[in-house]
Amino acid sequence: MQLGVMVAIQEDVTWEGWLRVVDFAERAGFESIWTSDHLWTVIPGAVKQSLAMWPALTAAALRTNRLQIGQLVSPTTYRHPVELAQNAVALDHLSGGRYILGIGAGWQQREHDAFGFVLPPPGERIERLREAVHVIRRLWQGEPVSHRGRFFHLEEAVLRPRPLRLEGVPILIGGGGERKTLRLVAEFADEWNPGFVDPEGFARKNALLAEYCREIGRDPRSIRRTLMVTYLVGRTRDELRARALRMAQWREMDPARVDPDSLLEESRRRWMLVGTPADIVAQIRTWAELGVDRIMLHMFDLDDLEGLELIASEVLPGVRRSRT
Repeated sequence: MQLGVMVAIQEDVTWEGWLRVVDFAERAGFESIWTSDHLWTVIPGAVKQSLAMWPALTAAALRTNRLQIGQLVSPTTYRHPVELAQNAVALDHLSGGRYILGIGAGWQQREHDAFGFVLPPPGERIERLREAVHVIRRLWQGEPVSHRGRFFHLEEAVLRPRPLRLEGVPILIGGGGERKTLRLVAEFADEWNPGFVDPEGFARKNALLAEYCREIGRDPRSIRRTLMVTYLVGRTRDELRARALRMAQWREMDPARVDPDSLLEESRRRWMLVGTPADIVAQIRTWAELGVDRIMLHMFDLDDLEGLELIASEVLPGVRRSRT
């Protein structure tokens, strides 16, 4: 099990805050750093500033020497495969081969409507994602690509330089649809992130993914399983309650009208990582036993470096010990 840090950069994140977390994650021993890819907040009715994804990842690539970097995830509804392919190669080179391209089918209707993009029905979105992955992998070969598909048309298109890695940039596919998305993951993905899921749901989807892999002759173990999970950590009950109130504020709730104990209980029911460092180590072990290889810790409050420091000093060592 590896631990990374994920920041939803559309939720009032500043450049100073993002760079501060990137630098800390590099120093503290986390395995990776991740951004979201949204044009605005996912909280209905809220007004928040949003950082641009490509510059955020470029800054992370140039400021670090060890961390894997990537996004969770870019929708192929408003990210063209040529854009994704070219930027992925650039980040692959700038990071020295540490970039992972995270892509998905898209989901937020409100965002698409606001910025003038069409969000097709789910089945069409998956077919668009499939075609996008096909185009991206062909472009990475550095040879002329002519493609006339349902969604994308290219005529003798060439993208160079090629990725540093001969096999191309690793592709993480996000989504948990059991009839179509998981078959796409089995066919194309190097990594998989199912989105928000409970242990029972993950186990079921993971078993289906393994079945789909075997159907096409692929070793299921060749796909890395990942999960993004929000955390609330504290050494004491008071620390946990204080962080619950900060989460309420982040979610545009009135802290004066929130019962922090109720919010902590709700967070546990939603399978967030909640509790003391020892509690969180135990919860992470549960996911590891189900086959999760990496957890991306969703850091919602970038002013709370103390919480991330607590994860680094007491949870990371516990997770490492559990691997030995």
